[in-house]
Amino acid sequence: MMTGLIQEKAFSRRSFLKGSGALVVGFSLTGVAAKAAGAADGPFSSNAPYNPNAIDSFIAIHGDNTVTLKSGRVEIGQGTSTGLLMVAAEELNVDLAQMHWVNVDTNVTPDTGGTYGSSSIKSCSPQCRAAAAFAKQALLGLASTNLGVPVANLTVASGVVSGGGKTVTYGQLLGDKTFSTNMGAVTLTQFQSPAKSTGSYSLVGTAPPRIDIPAKVTGTYVYVHNVRLPGMLHARIVRPRGQGAYGTGAPIVSIDTSSIAHIPNVRVLRKADFLAVVAPLEYNAIQAAAQLKVTWKENPLLPGNGNITKQMRAQYNAGQTTATAVKSGNPDGALASAAKVLTASYTINYNSHAPIGPTCCLADVTPQGAVIYTSSQDSYVARGRTAAVLGLPVNLVRFRYYEGGGAFGGHPGRYDAPPAVGLISQLAGAPVRLQYMRWDEQGWDAYGPTTLEDVQAGIDSTGKIVAYQNTRWNLPTAGLAKLRETTEELLGMPMTSAQAQAQIPGASLEPGVYVIPNQANTSRAVPFINGGYLKQAPIRQDVTARFATEQMIDELAYAAGMDPIDFRILNMSAATNSRDINALMTAKQISGWVSRPAASKLSKANVVTGRGVATTGATGAVVAEITVNRTTGKIVATQMFGAQDVGLAINPGLVMNQMSGSLTQTSGRTIYEGVAYNRNRVTGLDFVTYPLLRFKEAPKVTTVVIQRMDQVSSGAGEPLVPGTPPAIANAFFDATGVRIRNYPLDPGQVRALLAASKA
Repeated sequence: MMTGLIQEKAFSRRSFLKGSGALVVGFSLTGVAAKAAGAADGPFSSNAPYNPNAIDSFIAIHGDNTVTLKSGRVEIGQGTSTGLLMVAAEELNVDLAQMHWVNVDTNVTPDTGGTYGSSSIKSCSPQCRAAAAFAKQALLGLASTNLGVPVANLTVASGVVSGGGKTVTYGQLLGDKTFSTNMGAVTLTQFQSPAKSTGSYSLVGTAPPRIDIPAKVTGTYVYVHNVRLPGMLHARIVRPRGQGAYGTGAPIVSIDTSSIAHIPNVRVLRKADFLAVVAPLEYNAIQAAAQLKVTWKENPLLPGNGNITKQMRAQYNAGQTTATAVKSGNPDGALASAAKVLTASYTINYNSHAPIGPTCCLADVTPQGAVIYTSSQDSYVARGRTAAVLGLPVNLVRFRYYEGGGAFGGHPGRYDAPPAVGLISQLAGAPVRLQYMRWDEQGWDAYGPTTLEDVQAGIDSTGKIVAYQNTRWNLPTAGLAKLRETTEELLGMPMTSAQAQAQIPGASLEPGVYVIPNQANTSRAVPFINGGYLKQAPIRQDVTARFATEQMIDELAYAAGMDPIDFRILNMSAATNSRDINALMTAKQISGWVSRPAASKLSKANVVTGRGVATTGATGAVVAEITVNRTTGKIVATQMFGAQDVGLAINPGLVMNQMSGSLTQTSGRTIYEGVAYNRNRVTGLDFVTYPLLRFKEAPKVTTVVIQRMDQVSSGAGEPLVPGTPPAIANAFFDATGVRIRNYPLDPGQVRALLAASKA
């Protein structure tokens, strides 16, 4: 029996949607506060976000002296719920145990942006801090009147206000009533009144356990996969096994419904080129989706494995694209007089998000409105896109968040699955549960971007970088929210002006943390729609730019005959890059790095070792230690070290968890993960054709959080990611004396490079 499975068979559909199915409705506000905060006035009401200046949009005080925080951000395993609760609890002077977390609900919670890009603590904690600080001011004002004591003479501990020998609780002052007042500022840093100063912190800066872990360990945590709706049907999408070039869709030529006539109670649903099957039993839906005979039109526009670099160069040379550039100084002149000049090209293949837990969504769509149960990281944007697909007003399309089995970046659960499950429910006229198959998840992903980058750089006789110029071929970088998703594409929905604008990339501003007087950064766009490229989206921060930059920096260090870390520090400014230098020195210390030029200890052994370093471009540094098997071509990252300055670390334990995850996952991405495809479509559809890092080969990870109470919080979920691939690639050079400039660093490539160099 599945623990945590929600069974609601005893409830009617109507009573369930009204909230009487309390296990599914993760939280419901009550009393006067509920109405002000936007509690459901109908099963499909979706009237949030409310006034972003109002305390009530974020904070609710309850009669039992507990506090609810409505942050607008979601928990996806990174500890955001714990971190944001800590910020609010600190300002309110309540215990963490007194705080309640609310999952995103577009009829209850504010819109504070999507949960991605390491932005939850960075962008949302100032909002939560402001709401809590101004809420405390309001509560102290009430307490002053209640106790007859001036505010200046009051103290608060655990939500109990004391003064003049008397006490009163927050719950007694305002329990389940509204503040009905606005904040004096919508964001506050730790340096701005009325926020507390860091010197008075008792909770922020410590590392209490994550609030979501106990339920996850005991199996009582409710994931979206566990949710069940009364009378629901099970659904599967029917698409080709693997997408083709973006823009070509999947045009249906014919469908043979007789091919699944032997499977009972199955319905085939179609709108334009969107195709799905539903059935009361999930197994029947799975079998029907697998066995339904469909012929799709083929559009062989993809270049096929290994040919994308040639395609990018050819398309630009054909005059089909535009270019933008950012310049400083005179790069050409500086290169002409440089002591040494290096030129290299770097390529990155697509990565798949490939979460182990497949995407799942549920929907109940009626003519009166819709409720979507989803793990989308961006419910408000997804709500708008889903409403457009369903032809319903956005205030009648309610999104309710439940955590999924894996989420980061632009995987299908973010924007594609919600409109898909909504459309299926609308076509079926019944509640529907949709779960992706593995080939859906990986074959129709929005992949981490592919890029090609040409770099030329020069140094003077002292090792100072005098010029750096790069030309980067890249796909649209404006973000997944501005691209047409698969469901929209199959429905033939036209692109918006914002989506069309997304086809124009900006310049690649690299190499970031280094002081270089002469630079030229050029981006060359390729024709994305019908151009022979796969749909793409962020995947836990872009690794493409640093993969090129930090290898070129390493190559320059080698040309200068210098230790890679010493060279980097030489080319940083102590005045403007002190935090980057500190992170680099910390990584050096924890890894036991001994200064020497790279590749100065080469061995003829079959299995050789190497170490490499890279900065992250975000006050962080990574050191990798690897082994290389010359015979098999297999690289193993044995140890990874990371140092990260995130400013004020709300919970250093959560930051360390994210650092460890970033180093481990990205090690696997670097060595193993590359999307396979032929001329027609993606062929890497499972964990055999798209391998992941296995536990037995996971590196030992050491991390250090550099706590900076004097700085505002920056992102912590992803910053070590971009430094990991170049650190491993640089370690490969240290081990073999051979440069590896194509990502992933797969065994076939390694064997070919070593054979060609006879290393």
